[in-house]
Amino acid sequence: MAFGVTVQAQRSYEEQVQKTVAQFVKALEDSDLKTLSAVASPRLTYGHSSGKIENKEQFLQTFKTGASDFVKINITEQTIDITGTTAIVRHLFDADTNDNNKPGHVTLKVMTVWQKQGTKWILLARQAVKPPAQ
Repeated sequence: MAFGVTVQAQRSYEEQVQKTVAQFVKALEDSDLKTLSAVASPRLTYGHSSGKIENKEQFLQTFKTGASDFVKINITEQTIDITGTTAIVRHLFDADTNDNNKPGHVTLKVMTVWQKQGTKWILLARQAVKPPAQ
């Protein structure tokens, strides 16, 4: 019986995380500062494929200034691994960008770390890397 409850809770957490990630991706596309701020931990560490690391304030500032502007984001190959109240999400992030009004395209492998805080999942960390050349 306890195993069934654990599996059910795990499935519920996975569904919650999947919805939160989708909400986060939409907020990235929309430059929705309110939602981005709400899902990001005050102690956020946001790593870019270039090696640049931002805290929450710096991350949000890039959307305020237009330095980060996602036109369209497509997420594929997503996996969600949950241990307790921590979720590790990996996916292929393919996006059209308009950073600083300069059209571009980026394909990245992204890992995010989420923590359940109360009824919400909060983004603690994100790291992106460029996929290996094929």
